[in-house]
Amino acid sequence: MANTTVRGALAIHGQNPQFLVETVIRNRIYESSYWKEHCFALTAESLIDRAIELRFIGGVYGNQRPTEFLSLLLKLLQIQPEKEILLEYLQADEFKYMRALAAMYIRMTFRATDVYELLEPLLKDFRKLRYRNMTGYNITYIDEFVDQLLNEERVCDIILPRIAKRQILEELGELGPRKSRLLDAMEGKSDHSRSRSRSRSRSRSSSRSASRSPGWRTPSRGRSLSRTLPGRGRDLILAHLRAQNFHIVRVAAVSLLIGWTLSQMSHDQFPPVSHEWAL
Repeated sequence: MANTTVRGALAIHGQNPQFLVETVIRNRIYESSYWKEHCFALTAESLIDRAIELRFIGGVYGNQRPTEFLSLLLKLLQIQPEKEILLEYLQADEFKYMRALAAMYIRMTFRATDVYELLEPLLKDFRKLRYRNMTGYNITYIDEFVDQLLNEERVCDIILPRIAKRQILEELGELGPRKSRLLDAMEGKSDHSRSRSRSRSRSRSSSRSASRSPGWRTPSRGRSLSRTLPGRGRDLILAHLRAQNFHIVRVAAVSLLIGWTLSQMSHDQFPPVSHEWAL
C-alpha cells in the first residue's frame, strides 16, 4: 500500500504517473532505506522539509543506488500535488534543490506549452548545484539543468517524456517568441550609443557656434595667404599664430615661420662667398 499511487490521481501521458520512472530504478527506490524511513506517509506539505534537506541532485550512484532526489521525485509522482503547490515549490528562490525538484516534476508531467512558459525563466538562475553520478560529484548550474530538461531525452537517469519543439509551438500559435536577454541588452546598448552620439553632435555644434566671434571675418577663397603673410614680416606671422578659430591659418602661419627661420639660419651660417675666394 505504501508504494501505490494516491486514489483519484490522473493519468499522465496515458499511464500511471509512477510508471514514468523506469521499472528497474523504481524498484530500487522502493527497496532503499531512504524511501522506507523518510518518504513514508509524506504529503505535499511535509515533503517540503525533505526537499529543503537535499544537498545534491542526480540519478543513481555507486552500486545502482538511487539518490534522495529521485526518491522525492517518485513520491511527487505518487501523491500528485496540485499545480498551485508545485508553482510554490518552483518560486522558492532560497531553496534551489527544491526548485530543481519541482522543475523536474513539471517537465515530466505538464503540457509542452506550460513546460516552456514555467521553465524558461529559470534560465536566468545561475546558482550552483551539486550533481552526483556513478563517478562522484560534479558541479552544474540551475540554468544548465533546466536547459537539459528542455533539450535532452535523459536527465538524472530518467527518460523524459517527449514534448513538441518550441519552434513548432510558435508556428502553431500556441507559444509566443522567446525573449532573449542578449538581444535586449544589445538593443539597449545601441540605443544608448545613438543617444550619446546625438548629444556629442549637439555639443560640438554649440561649441562651434559659441567660439565664432561676430567681429571675425573669414578670408575669401580667392585671396592667397602666401601673398599677405610674408610681406608684413615676423609680427604678422605671430599674430596669425594666435588665431585659434581656423586650422588652415595656423598651419600656413607655422609653415611660413619655419621657412623664415630656416632662411635666416642658412644666411647666418653660410654667408655669401666673395669673389676673392671664388675659383
